[in-house]
Amino acid sequence: MEKNIFLAADIGGTTVKLAVIKDNGEIVKKWEINTDRENGGERIPEDIHHALEASLEELHIDKKQVAGIGAGAPGFVDPNSGFIHEAVNIGWKDYDFGAILSELTGFPVWVDNDANLAALGEKWLGAGEGAQELIAVTLGTGVGGGIIANGEILNGVNGTAGEIGHITVVPEGGAPCNCGKTGCLETLASATGIVRLAKESIETTPASILRNIPSDQLTAKDVFEAAQQGDEAAETVINKVTDLLGMTIANLAIAINPEKIVIGGGVSQAGSQLLDPLKSAYKKYALRRTFEATSFDLAKLGNDAGVIGAAFLVKANQ
Repeated sequence: MEKNIFLAADIGGTTVKLAVIKDNGEIVKKWEINTDRENGGERIPEDIHHALEASLEELHIDKKQVAGIGAGAPGFVDPNSGFIHEAVNIGWKDYDFGAILSELTGFPVWVDNDANLAALGEKWLGAGEGAQELIAVTLGTGVGGGIIANGEILNGVNGTAGEIGHITVVPEGGAPCNCGKTGCLETLASATGIVRLAKESIETTPASILRNIPSDQLTAKDVFEAAQQGDEAAETVINKVTDLLGMTIANLAIAINPEKIVIGGGVSQAGSQLLDPLKSAYKKYALRRTFEATSFDLAKLGNDAGVIGAAFLVKANQ
């Protein structure tokens, strides 16, 4: 029987996105379950197993059709073994996730960092379709990244390649990051970083309309909306964030000379308000020839990028 069904899991701190996907990328079913982080997330593999098993039965899919499971997790992942060195948002440390899930389900399991899978998803069926050299950046609660070179995702010697959010952009006096360092890109260009910068900016801008929003309710979306209305404090933040992010991407581009740069995550919903100044900053810092070879795009797959990338992981290992 032809193995033309891929199972996918995109594990986040709040929910696990699951999908049953055909070998051409068509999603047969997608759904979410809660991420059970109690006791160090020990029940997550079992929850995924039960959820996938129930859906295969519901869809009348023979297990012999299933080629395997692709899974993404936030943190440091060994893609060769599926071993999670650390996933802070979930509670895993030195956790043999791939082996555990494979034993539960009876299927082969391939695991990679969630941002890497988003990059693979966009390369397969999204904004980066067909690109052999691609940089994908996800701007959400944190800053994730995936780098594809010669058509292959870069993992590095121990799974930390492409951790764009942890590039140091403030050498001294930067804000502390969850990784243990200070001054990481994530502390500035993430949704939480934008909010932190906005709170600092309004302290010196008494007329800012952002002052009308309770401090604990302020969001990155509020900052972009205020900037669109000409708010000085908000504009200062957006200019700083896009300049630093553009510089970081330009420096990365020197290494791999990308054909496409794809920007995703919740912050990317700002659209051209984010992309236009980001492209200008990239042009300012990049080599001219590098800039001329590159196109910028917003991610097209949205929340499906992770599961599509997870399915591609299975496809690539068939």
